[in-house]
Amino acid sequence: MHRKLRLRNRDDFSRVYRGGKSFANGQFVVYWSRQPAATPFRMGISASKKIGNAVVRNRMRRVVKEIVRLQADRIMPQVDFVLIVRKPAVGMKHKELERSLFHVLKKAGLLRPHT
Repeated sequence: MHRKLRLRNRDDFSRVYRGGKSFANGQFVVYWSRQPAATPFRMGISASKKIGNAVVRNRMRRVVKEIVRLQADRIMPQVDFVLIVRKPAVGMKHKELERSLFHVLKKAGLLRPHT
């Protein structure tokens, strides 16, 4: 995932948490807010120590970033969102994670309509 498509600093995360909406399923929580500028989406990922050690947390972040990178054209532009990984996601296979991730994004209304 390109560096410009990532939320990186604390202020961006805080702004999304404070002013955004949230949706969740068993494996992910998504907070999102709109951006007025004509930009592509930006994403941040949060994986707390509750889900495992550093190896597990970094693996989950890499897997989620890869899923989003491969399906980036399906996600609405002009939004910033933060994905929080929950513990049940750790034991899931790649395809199940992808299905769960897009379920929560669809629930939040962040997927483009099919054309």
